[in-house]
This record gives sequence, C-alpha cells and structure tokens, in this order.
Amino acid sequence: MDLQLDNRIALVAAASQGLGYATALQLSREGALVAICSRNEARIAAAADAISTETGRPVLGVRADVTRPEDIQHLFERVIEEYGGLDILVTNAGGPPSGSFEEITEEMWREAIDLTLMSAVRLIRAALPHLRQSSVPAVLTITSYSVKQPIPNLVLSNSIRMAVIGLTKTLALELGHEGIRFNSILPGWTETERVHDLMEARAQRNGTSIEEELAKQSAASPFGRMATPQEFANVATFLCSPAASYLTGVMLPVDGGMYKGTL
Repeated sequence: MDLQLDNRIALVAAASQGLGYATALQLSREGALVAICSRNEARIAAAADAISTETGRPVLGVRADVTRPEDIQHLFERVIEEYGGLDILVTNAGGPPSGSFEEITEEMWREAIDLTLMSAVRLIRAALPHLRQSSVPAVLTITSYSVKQPIPNLVLSNSIRMAVIGLTKTLALELGHEGIRFNSILPGWTETERVHDLMEARAQRNGTSIEEELAKQSAASPFGRMATPQEFANVATFLCSPAASYLTGVMLPVDGGMYKGTL
C-alpha cells in the first residue's frame, strides 16, 4: 500500500528513543521529512543522525522540553524554517512516575499534568496554523491502554491520559470540518526504556528481578509477549498517513489483546 507520505512533513515529539523514535523512523522510511525533539541535545542529535543514515532522508533534531512553552515555540520555528510547513504532528512525552495515590504529592500531580496533558495542548496549539495550510493534516496523540483498563501503581498515567483522550476526541469533532484528523493510539506494554524502568520499580517493590516482572507482564497478553516498538510504529504511521483519510476520532488500542473489555 502506498501511504502517500513522500515529502510530507512530520513532527514527532519526544523521539530520541522508544515509541517516538520508532514512529519517526518509520515515517522517514515511508519518505516523510521528519523533525524530532527531546530534552537532551546529544541524544536527539544522535537519533536524528541514526534515522537519516538508515533512510537516506533529511531529519531535523531539535532540543526541546515539551513542558516549556518557549521550547515549543522554538521547535516550531525551526521546523518551519527547515521544511516550510507541517502536515503531521505526533504528540508524545515521557510518562509520569509510578506510585499509588497516597504516594503522589500535589507537586507531582502538577508536574504530570504539565508533562502529559499540557504538552499535547501546547504542541497542538502551535501546530494548528501550519496544519491549516496542509492538504493532508493529521494529529496523533500517544496515550495508553490504561485509559480503558487502569494499570496498578500508575495513578498519574491512568488519570491524566484520559484527559488527553478527551482532548483528542473533542478536537476531532471541532476541527473535522477543516479536514484536520485527530486520532490516538493506546499502546499496551511495549519493549521500551520506559517499560524497563517501570519493571525495575516493580522488581524493587516486590523483591523480584526485572526478568521475572517482564515475564509476568508478558503473560497477560494473549500473545504471551510484549509489543515491539516497530509494531506500534507501523500502526502510527498508517494513522498519520493520507491513506487513513477517513479515520478521525479513533482511540485505537495497540496492546496485543491485553485490554479485556469489549468496548
């Protein structure tokens, strides 16, 4: 299938590793002009170089902290200066810390809201003027299957990602008449650095090893394993592409069947 992504301009936030990196790489493989950002300048430069080396396509790496409005403004200035427009935005950020409700302080709540919700709000606000100039505008938010089935000890993620889902669905309705598509992927457990950190925290709490916790979590999937970042990226790239032109307001679990509900 031709995803019609050749020379489309895509910005993927928090893409020095994990799901963001995998998505940026796949978009580049499909011919898109990709921009990526991360808080760490060395890591985002290395990620941009790695993607460009593999695909032979230009990749713009920008140091930007998505919790800082001034960094987001600078990020978009660089993207427009480099590529002249924007067709696709993928909002993404590192996950908030794990912990039970009584372990989470008010400051941690504020920081998690800024990281998980307000980063998406600010990225979308900055992107809209440019997306309105595109013939194939699309926004993808990366959330979690925890919005359907809360995950133990992740009260921040369980709670705040639901707000991102509400934002995504609302914007699909509000801006559909302008042709701007808004979708979200709800990933399940995937082999990323973030998941490794969560498994390490579980192991410390339970007196087990990371390997044991990974095995237990993998067993919750009908496939008996976690997803690979590439499996996520394949779906993300399709949803962002003009080939998915009649898909908007979709909240799609990519979780290997880990969500046990029917709706």
